[in-house]
Amino acid sequence: MIIAEAGVNHNGSLEMARRMVYAAKEAGADYVKFQTAVPELVISAFAPKAEYQKETTGADESQLEMCKAIHLPLSDYAGLKRLCDEVGIGFMSTPFDLVSIDCLANLDMDYWKIPSGEITNLPYLRKIGRLGSRVIMSTGMSTLGEVATAVEILEKAGTPRRSIWLLHCTTQYPAPYESVNLRAMDALATLGCAGVGYSDHTVGSEVSVAAVARGAVIVEKHFTLDKNLPGPDHKASLEPDELKELVIRIRHIEAALGDGVKHVAAAEECNVAVARKSIVAATAIAKGEFFTDGNITVKRPGGGISPMRWDEIIGMRASRNFLPDELIEI
Repeated sequence: MIIAEAGVNHNGSLEMARRMVYAAKEAGADYVKFQTAVPELVISAFAPKAEYQKETTGADESQLEMCKAIHLPLSDYAGLKRLCDEVGIGFMSTPFDLVSIDCLANLDMDYWKIPSGEITNLPYLRKIGRLGSRVIMSTGMSTLGEVATAVEILEKAGTPRRSIWLLHCTTQYPAPYESVNLRAMDALATLGCAGVGYSDHTVGSEVSVAAVARGAVIVEKHFTLDKNLPGPDHKASLEPDELKELVIRIRHIEAALGDGVKHVAAAEECNVAVARKSIVAATAIAKGEFFTDGNITVKRPGGGISPMRWDEIIGMRASRNFLPDELIEI
């Protein structure tokens, strides 16, 4: 599953959010995901900005002021859900507070997305868990123990473990490659949930592709209509053409992973005779002559006697005359 994370990259513009729905569909994503919040219920007036937010939006305004400017009102999300249904792309939005959960609960989403920052929010987790729906939970900034506790809370509240997917994540924008630690997906897999995936905050798309190769069944990636737009997340996001390329690469890797059984692929069967070798005459061999290391050799094409039968052939008599390079017959 590929989730195109629109987040708040619409900068509070419903028209831009609608354009992002179309862009995500055109790129081939399975879902487009937004972020739903009543900023005053999420952020205190005293909460500082993260360093990356200061770098991208300046340090003059507070985190609350920044978020109030870039969030859509709750009344806009029903229309975005209808648009997604019309366009033919899945709709998701991450709630950041209890009121936003109530808002989104009316929209019949396929999955609830829990962000990394809420993994230690007990009232929030219980409320999501009571819905008994499928949940995708990002696990940035968390230890395995914290993730396990959050899963247990969801489970006790009413969401079975088989309905929870865990996304490995590094909560930094952009995330340095050396902080990614993709192997941590293996640790998440030990918790026995429905599957693991990766929420990618790195620059570029190669880490997402690598995550799929390591077994991620869900990939989430921020995208924007323009990296040069003002706002905290644009610079760490993909533009639509890059998102489309990411989807193509993931689908290629998905196809390439195969079933894990070592066998002759259908695509290579035609090359077996071309690339493998047979036992052939190294010199002219007369009928009745013994085959020796000196008068037989191994050459292409395959289809004759396999060189794996070399020891069996040595010492046998030729059943007829052979010219040099002729396939040996017995």
